[in-house]
Amino acid sequence: MAQHRILWADDEIDLLKPHILFLKGKGYDVVTVNSGRDALEAVEAERFDLIILDENMPGLTGLETLSRIKQSAPLVPVIMITKSEEENIMNQAIGSKISDYLIKPVNPSQILLSIKKNLHSDALVSQQATIDYRQEFSNISNLISECRTIGDWYDLYGKLVFWELELSATDTSMDELLAMQKSEANTAFNKFVRKNYECWMDNMAGGDDRPLMSPDIFRDKIFPLIDAGEKVFLIVIDNFRLDQWRTVKPMLSDLFTFEEELYTSILPTATQYSRNAIFSGLMPLAISRMFPELWVDEDEDEGKNLNESPLIATQFERFRRKVRFSYNKVNDSAAGEKLVRELSNLESNDLNVIVLNFIDMLSHARTESKMIRELAANNAAYRSLTESWFRHSSAYDLFRKIASTGHRVVLTTDHGTIQVDNPIKVVGDKNTNTNLRYKVGKNLNYNSRQVYEIKRPERFGLPSPNVSSAYIFAGGHDFFAYPNNYNHYVQYYDGTFQHGGISMEEMLIPLITLNAKRQ
Repeated sequence: MAQHRILWADDEIDLLKPHILFLKGKGYDVVTVNSGRDALEAVEAERFDLIILDENMPGLTGLETLSRIKQSAPLVPVIMITKSEEENIMNQAIGSKISDYLIKPVNPSQILLSIKKNLHSDALVSQQATIDYRQEFSNISNLISECRTIGDWYDLYGKLVFWELELSATDTSMDELLAMQKSEANTAFNKFVRKNYECWMDNMAGGDDRPLMSPDIFRDKIFPLIDAGEKVFLIVIDNFRLDQWRTVKPMLSDLFTFEEELYTSILPTATQYSRNAIFSGLMPLAISRMFPELWVDEDEDEGKNLNESPLIATQFERFRRKVRFSYNKVNDSAAGEKLVRELSNLESNDLNVIVLNFIDMLSHARTESKMIRELAANNAAYRSLTESWFRHSSAYDLFRKIASTGHRVVLTTDHGTIQVDNPIKVVGDKNTNTNLRYKVGKNLNYNSRQVYEIKRPERFGLPSPNVSSAYIFAGGHDFFAYPNNYNHYVQYYDGTFQHGGISMEEMLIPLITLNAKRQ
């Protein structure tokens, strides 16, 4: 297949050599010029499949060049790149029928995504799933730009996960395109969260302005079932994403019917914060103030989730409910098998809370073990390991046994996880926490444009280890790296699965009510 020829016009073209080498490495023949007039001459002399124009060039501007190109080569797609977000410039460019519009700074993957959207979306066909996704591609792109509410994001994320599972099950070349579209969605979702999160925190008492969040799970989902006389099992699988749920769902379909929804994890999307918020029904700041003996600060050595059962008890006491409940945490197969054997002892309880930690342990093992890294090299392999664990573990036996009792099950998680590949430099003192997706400290040094920063933690329901403590969160596939021994640090953590920050995978998480089928 012949190489696609691309013309790139930019007055600072020499600074874009890494981008151009990246595209050449992807098989594109890239011709470069550094002015609008040179671009017009090139278009007159040669045939190009796509043109990339810098809007802000001296002499003949990008918009003027675009207008003349459309006269001589009206069918060639043009991507406009500019530093400006002014609406009138954007309107002029769109009115001149550009194919895409990117705001500087742009990275090579953004350029590649735009090129693929314009050159390959019609050609990448092999199987029915590929054809169907191609038909859906433009719709998803439109949805990304049109998401205005958390409900819109739930719907969009559900579509992306659906196609991720569909395409991974076929031998298709569309996986990379979907991954880029998902990254594009995560960039937009990050902006959405940064715009709305403070408002959500202002409405923690509930209302239409805030999604269902971690502290609401018991009040909104568990209490109504207990009040209706149901015996309930609440099963929390740590690090359990929507795609992982859909992977194990078929194994449970003979046992249960499902009521499926998503809810939104609080920030940080880390177990210490989000799971304690679920069990207490409180934001972390309220836990630390009301029950200081049950909250463990970031700089303390003791385990951060040792007080989950007492936190559950405080929630029942606060709502003046007399509920008989049990709490079990399963960290290994022996504990799981013991729980299955003794399940009949729990049936008299109103509520049984079970925490399954396997996926969390898998993500940590993948970071530390070269063999596990190779077994879970990407999201598809990560899902496969999850499916294999569930099929052959005591967890599957646990669900089967609960189904035989006819009791209700609420299955959820505290947060998801995302595979990271883009390091961001941050400097902190020795008391700064070690999480790669969020940092909390009093002397943090970072680029504020690359993170979501919270300088008044109390406004966001978060405790402050020190008076001047701030929180910062990574978005997309970013992770924090220290300048000291930077290359080794980046190499070690690149491609690992992390949590704590802002992404659809971490924040938009499954909440499933399972109703046992009559045996």
